[in-house]
Amino acid sequence: MRFLLGKKLEMSQMFDEKGNITPVTLIEAGPCVVIQKKTKSKEGYDALQVGFIKIEKKSKIKKTMKGKEYKYIKEQRTDNNEQYKVGEEINVSTFKEGDKVTVVGISKGKGFQGGVKKHGFSGRNSSHGMKHEARTIGSTGQRFPQHVIKGRKMPGRMGYERVTVKNLKIAKIDKENNLIVVKGAIPGHRGTLLEIRG
Repeated sequence: MRFLLGKKLEMSQMFDEKGNITPVTLIEAGPCVVIQKKTKSKEGYDALQVGFIKIEKKSKIKKTMKGKEYKYIKEQRTDNNEQYKVGEEINVSTFKEGDKVTVVGISKGKGFQGGVKKHGFSGRNSSHGMKHEARTIGSTGQRFPQHVIKGRKMPGRMGYERVTVKNLKIAKIDKENNLIVVKGAIPGHRGTLLEIRG
């Protein structure tokens, strides 16, 4: 199981030999450091704990962070973590061009939204007596059981959710600058923390 933490930089585009445009996303991936190995005998499961972006400012490091002075720490379950050692660096060289990866990130927060934007409701018709009603959701229940049933799609907060995008193809890898160029779009704004799995 290949696992790496990264940061979304921006979207761009690439051209092939025929001049066709491919939309791509640039990810600053790693280098990450293995800071803890969890085993079945001790913790009950096999996993690797990985740190990304070391905290350099001493005033930001707390006593409880000893040995784990990283801005982001994530854990990934593995079938076999014997190949990794604590303190070992994991970088973009674990992946290669053409690989299919799964990317997990937090989507952009869109605040409180109505039913038309959030759930794709059509709104009300624009006939007589429908002033100021165009984008309302309409009836929310029925005579029985005389309350709104759980799970009803209604206005509310939209976005800022954990989103997984599968089968993204790696278009290019820049080992010197720790860059992975992925074909297609990835959730989140610029600077969003991403989990890249191969």
